[in-house]
Amino acid sequence: MAENKEKLVKRSAKIAFLNIGNTEAPNYQRMKKFTDLSNSRNPIEYNRQYVDEDGEDTDIVGISLEKGFAFDEYSNNPVHKKIVDIIEDEVVGTDAIVDILVVDTSRPTEDGAYEARRRDYAVVPDSDGDDTNAYTYSGSFKKNGPFEKVTATISEDGLTATIKKE
Repeated sequence: MAENKEKLVKRSAKIAFLNIGNTEAPNYQRMKKFTDLSNSRNPIEYNRQYVDEDGEDTDIVGISLEKGFAFDEYSNNPVHKKIVDIIEDEVVGTDAIVDILVVDTSRPTEDGAYEARRRDYAVVPDSDGDDTNAYTYSGSFKKNGPFEKVTATISEDGLTATIKKE
């Protein structure tokens, strides 16, 4: 009988790609040189206490996901350029929305692709230029719509991803 051993999932197994193309012709490029890309789920709670009970009941009625980000700016990096342009030009509204695809390489599918989630996020800048060694940017990507569970492939060089059509 084969023994199923637990295997640690490394942070590097969940790879983020930002669409530098458009909806009709997506071009998902790897989000390289990020020093932070962490999730905060920010659940929306509905709390109430019933008269016949001693404590509160809580239900989660929504999730307001945000991804904290920080990166060292590199020239000739199309992902950095797209985000920096939004921040530096103080872009607002729907023009400040980015499309991010996170591919989970720890979850391969039977056809050689991987489980992935795609979602639109608003770019919410926080700070920049606060390091003396490299020019840095930080902020958060805040959810701007529902996520889409998809399967995706990653190019051989690891720099691009493609959503598989069902």
